[in-house]
Amino acid sequence: MPDPATNSGIERAYRERTPGSAALADKARHVLPSGVVHDSRHIRPYGLYAARAQGPHKWDVDGNRYIDYFGGHGALLLGHNHPEVMQAVTEQLQRGTHFAAGSEAEVRWAEKICELLPSAERVRFHSSGTEATQMALRLSRAFTGRNKLLRFQAHYHGWQDDMTTGYASHYDGTPVIGVPREVAAQTLAVDPYDEAEVERLLTTDTDIAAIIFEPLGAATGKVPLTRAFLEKLRQWTTENGVVLIFDEVVTGFRVDPGGAQAAFGITPDLTTLAKIVAGGLPGGAVAGKAEILEGLDFEASARAKREKINHPGTFNACPVSAVAGRTALDIIVRDEACGRANQLAEELRARLTAVLEELNVPWLIYGEASVFHIFMGDMPAGRAGFAPQTLGREGLHKQPADAARRLRLAMNVNGVDLAGWPGGLLSAAHTEADLEETAEAFRESLGMLRREGMV
Repeated sequence: MPDPATNSGIERAYRERTPGSAALADKARHVLPSGVVHDSRHIRPYGLYAARAQGPHKWDVDGNRYIDYFGGHGALLLGHNHPEVMQAVTEQLQRGTHFAAGSEAEVRWAEKICELLPSAERVRFHSSGTEATQMALRLSRAFTGRNKLLRFQAHYHGWQDDMTTGYASHYDGTPVIGVPREVAAQTLAVDPYDEAEVERLLTTDTDIAAIIFEPLGAATGKVPLTRAFLEKLRQWTTENGVVLIFDEVVTGFRVDPGGAQAAFGITPDLTTLAKIVAGGLPGGAVAGKAEILEGLDFEASARAKREKINHPGTFNACPVSAVAGRTALDIIVRDEACGRANQLAEELRARLTAVLEELNVPWLIYGEASVFHIFMGDMPAGRAGFAPQTLGREGLHKQPADAARRLRLAMNVNGVDLAGWPGGLLSAAHTEADLEETAEAFRESLGMLRREGMV
């Protein structure tokens, strides 16, 4: 049942603005668990229901327009409905959606990924990022003959059994509900800011097959990592025969056309991809060293007299996703979309910071590339003394109770849709006018929060 009305003026304004979303949410609760299809879309009293989108904007079923910083969960670097991508998709739909045969589109898609991504000597396609990370782990275990996975607390790599312990809970290594304890025992989720422990595990535990992490840090840099630390990880894994996996499901083709690995100048052994790689359509991939991807190769496995890794998948390299992905990647390079989105994000971070200073709100805006995070926690040393490694994962995730929820609702009331961190991702389609409107919406939203005693 929907939450009862509260004394929150923000929530009342949200309900008054979105009756169509409220009606659909009520229907959804009768057929979908909690009425949602993705955990991040769960918010009280209910989330928005969109009707259409174009460029950096989307419209809900009540006709309200929003500047979109959720960005298709990071898939839409070019914004919604880029005309060239849509034309390529429309033409492919007329030719067919599935052939149960190879297509030229999948070859051209793979060629472009190998051209752009430093680590990509071979590519294997999947339907999602979760599948890609699962395959990366299986390839690593097959290649090394080892069993364990090392990962960092709060880093997201999909919802499969191997990747759940230590993501949003169970930081002590105990299994998440529904996952066998034997599986959880093979995953070591550690604090990335404890470099000594990371080095100890990589150099002494000879059963670690791979380490996987988000190269910008958890939640695309909310708990940031440094280039120096990534360089150490590259050294330690090379010296100890551990496969280094960059999870670039979000950062791939966003930070740089060659991903975070190109921006940092650090080449992993394997890279997992989704979101932007498929041009906003469903699709994922694992790319990397040919000798590791040979675990999927019929002829190479036969020559080596070893068992081949089995990998079917009805929608692997679906032709529609393939043409969308190849087209989007071509546009990203041609139009320097990464650089534009990165510059816009830098400007937005500065504008939002100016609003905080103007209203004397003790929060912080930070982030890298085309990402921004709103830090609502305690900063004893002030903005100038903000120190992620000192705050740690818990400190960086800590925020006043219910403040993030009300901020998101208030921003919706003022025409902006944020991601739930809270924060967001920019596209190359955003404009200076969008940034100015967002700053004004932020100013209005903080005023609403102040009236409710939240800041």
